[in-house]
Amino acid sequence: MNIQDVARIRGLLTDMDGVWFVGDTPLPGAAAALARLRERAIPVRFVTNTTTKTAAQLARKMGTMGLDVPAAEFVTTPVATARHLRAAGVRAIFPVVADSIRPEFAGFEESDQPEAIVIGDIGNAWNYDLMNRLFRMAMDGARLVAMHRGRFWQVDDGLRMDIGAFVAGLEYATGQTATVIGKPSRTMFDAALADIGLAAEDVVMVGDDVQMDIGGAQAAGLRGVLVKTGKYRGDLVAASGITPDLVLDSIAALLE
Repeated sequence: MNIQDVARIRGLLTDMDGVWFVGDTPLPGAAAALARLRERAIPVRFVTNTTTKTAAQLARKMGTMGLDVPAAEFVTTPVATARHLRAAGVRAIFPVVADSIRPEFAGFEESDQPEAIVIGDIGNAWNYDLMNRLFRMAMDGARLVAMHRGRFWQVDDGLRMDIGAFVAGLEYATGQTATVIGKPSRTMFDAALADIGLAAEDVVMVGDDVQMDIGGAQAAGLRGVLVKTGKYRGDLVAASGITPDLVLDSIAALLE
C-alpha cells in the first residue's frame, strides 16, 4: 500500500488518543487533517477502547481541542459491550466500570452473583481486595467480559499501564479466557464497519498501536496505517511481527 492508495479510500476508521491528541493536547496538524477529511466527504468513525466516557463526553472533549466530531461518529466499547451482553442473553452483571458509563448498562441487574463480570477502566480503584472478589465470582461461574485488554497508553508524562494486566491476572488465576470486545477483537471492527456502512476492503484503520489498531484491523480484513505518534515505539513495532500497510509520521500526513 502506498500513499496513492490512501487517496482512494472510501471510509476511515481511526483511533483517538495518540492519533489526534495526547491527553488534552491536540497533535500538530490534527485539526487541518480533520478539515481535509470533511472537505473530501470521507466518512469517518472514531473507534476507541476508552471505557470511561460516553460518546457525548468524547465529542465534548475533542471539541475543546478544536476537533469538531459529532457523538454519532464514535464507536465505543461500552456500547459494543452492552450490545454483546444483550445478544448473549445475559441479565445479571457485576460492572467494574467508571461511574460515567454506568448508564450504558441500564437494564441489566447488578448482582454479587452475576452471570458476567464486565471489566473496564477504574483507574486507581484497582486493588487486591477487588481482584480477589472478582476471582471468587468467576470461580463461582461468572464469565469474564473485558471491554478491552490494552497493555498501555500514552499520557502527558509518559506511558501508563492499561487494564489488560488485570484481565490477564484474572484469566491466570481462574483458568478462564475472557471475552474481549474492544480492539483488537473483530467484534469491535465489525461494529464499526456496520456503523459506517462500508465493506472492509474499502476502509482504512489509522492508529498508533501496532497490535490493537493495525493487527486487529488487518485480521478483520482492513488495511492498517500506523502513525508515529502517541504510544508508537519503533522497537515495539519491530518485535510485534505485524507489518502495517503504511507508516506515516502523523495523521497530518494522511491526506496531504
